[in-house]
Amino acid sequence: MAEQLSTTALQARWDKIRVANLYDTLDAMGYPNQCLDLGIRPLFPHRHLAGQVITVRGSAYSQSLHGDEDASWTGNYFEELRAALYPGCAVVVESGGELHAGKFGEMTSWALKEGGAHGIVIDSYIRDYLGLEVIPGFTPCVRGTSPIESNKRWRMTALNVPIALPGTLTARVRVAPGDWIIGEADGVIVVPQEIAMEALVKVEDVEAREQGMREDFARGVPFDEAYKKWGRA
Repeated sequence: MAEQLSTTALQARWDKIRVANLYDTLDAMGYPNQCLDLGIRPLFPHRHLAGQVITVRGSAYSQSLHGDEDASWTGNYFEELRAALYPGCAVVVESGGELHAGKFGEMTSWALKEGGAHGIVIDSYIRDYLGLEVIPGFTPCVRGTSPIESNKRWRMTALNVPIALPGTLTARVRVAPGDWIIGEADGVIVVPQEIAMEALVKVEDVEAREQGMREDFARGVPFDEAYKKWGRA
């Protein structure tokens, strides 16, 4: 329980962090390539995702498996995924190159939310836009939506193993269980677990200085004076 509470407390702090400020912080720390492909972003732009990563690896079926009981969600790592969830987590899915189907959807997202997940990141599509829109406190970060059913077209093949998602400044971004993932309208960034605490403290300082500038601007302080005081532009 203590570990879960710690994750929840950290999640609340990460949830206040803006992605652009996080990018600047990681860039200064020597980690410039942590931004996922800019096509992967919150389905609902005003939502924010922060969570500690649970990974899923998947792949397309090589052929139609209609009637194969192994193609069902319950035989497809979904129950194992639900058992792995905890408060403050986020599910990150490597689709394995299946291009069209909506992986996960409204009902499965409710199940993830029930288990403590704050959202899901997929390097592909999800289903049920209208249903996802009303799930409170749950942020899907995806390429978009698709009506195409994933069952018998795509399967989960591994859980909580290192995966790789398309990057912006690099071909692939490594994502490991326990990393942190932060997403908002500007994009989605992966923070390796081994530097997460250092990065959080540093980016919180950036956030505080930017907030100081905003408050000075609201009081009519000129830009040059505010910049000299806070050092953010």
